[in-house]
Amino acid sequence: MTKPPVFATLGCRLNAYETEAMKDLAAQAGVEGAVVVNTCAVTAEAVRKSRQEIRKLRKENPNARVIVTGCAAQTEPETFANMDEVDLVIGNTEKMQPATWQNMGPNFIGDTEKVKVDDIMSVTETAGHLIDGFGTRSRAYVQVQNGCDHRCTFCIIPYGRGNSRSVPAGVVVDQIKRLVDKGYNEVVLTGVDLTSWGADQPMQPKLGDLVMRILKLVPDLPRLRISSIDSIEVDENLMRAIATEPRLMPHLHLSLQHGDDLILKRMKRRHLRDDAIRFAEEARKLRPDMTFGADIIAGFPTESEAHFENSLKLVEECDLTWLHVFPYSKREGTPAAKIPTQVNGNIIKERAARLRALGEQQVQRHLKAQLGQTHQVLMENPHMGRTAQFTEVHFDTPQVEGAIVPAMIKGVQGHQLTV
Repeated sequence: MTKPPVFATLGCRLNAYETEAMKDLAAQAGVEGAVVVNTCAVTAEAVRKSRQEIRKLRKENPNARVIVTGCAAQTEPETFANMDEVDLVIGNTEKMQPATWQNMGPNFIGDTEKVKVDDIMSVTETAGHLIDGFGTRSRAYVQVQNGCDHRCTFCIIPYGRGNSRSVPAGVVVDQIKRLVDKGYNEVVLTGVDLTSWGADQPMQPKLGDLVMRILKLVPDLPRLRISSIDSIEVDENLMRAIATEPRLMPHLHLSLQHGDDLILKRMKRRHLRDDAIRFAEEARKLRPDMTFGADIIAGFPTESEAHFENSLKLVEECDLTWLHVFPYSKREGTPAAKIPTQVNGNIIKERAARLRALGEQQVQRHLKAQLGQTHQVLMENPHMGRTAQFTEVHFDTPQVEGAIVPAMIKGVQGHQLTV
């Protein structure tokens, strides 16, 4: 009896999307009896977890061929090639190529090369493998961009993903039309550096141009959502869409990273704290129901208590609701790892905990403000859906999965609203 491959994904939504693409490619190639681990490199802890997952899966599947890919495999292939549990290491470009998987099919006659990782900086196109409908039956994710041209001093991701490259607008629109035809009520645009979409295209269109084009050319799409953005790169058309397009969801996840100007400069970010505050105010003025998530790093090298306090203040000044808090993790190969004044690990943990506690207060405040309001809720399963602001709503009475249901909010339970 044939055994289909086992896939494990660590890290971001884009990695999860690409795992779905690999499942398709592996199935088409007839790959059997393999374990595929799609790794993450965003922090040293993420790499450690990737190694841990590989060891666990090898124990559970002693006779399988263990294939390691993803950002950690791209940035440090030898680390994984040197693990006894690993049979093959493939890069982020190779994992999306049909030929890679065909070479592992039933007619595969052996290969002595353990590492297949090319220079990702030489890649100029996004992988053409599109997934129609990755996600739940209610929400589909569409990758429109990959890679990053920026070089923040803490970040290894450009070395795992390569330079920024965009999927052409026509290809994106055609895919979204197919998804709507299949019954999806919400599409999420994803990428590594979403607001750089279009910079490598003829005429250099902006993300706002893509959003307006989708909403115009796919009139039957009920909800369009954009994932993490860099607020300093937001263009005029995106602001216009926020102001005038109710089908664009009022929830933006901001790549802020810190609230202190000196630390932002040392991170080599392109914005200052006032830029972030101004953007949040402007977006909320255009769309009063707008909510924000944000990435914030605690304990970046040289961060003093006063610097950290500015991050805490920024959470309130931008009125951020959903915080992704990252305790700073030293990544070899990044400029920040060479800064001599590293913050003590216990202080980093303590500051991250304070940020998370503040984030918890912000979430509870947001939830309480929804009491008595009626929301249009997209059902992810019979008992849970999300509002336009991405807040979870629990239903005691089963609803149709994928449907958009009006609901009056009557209570709060944990991190969920109740009806």
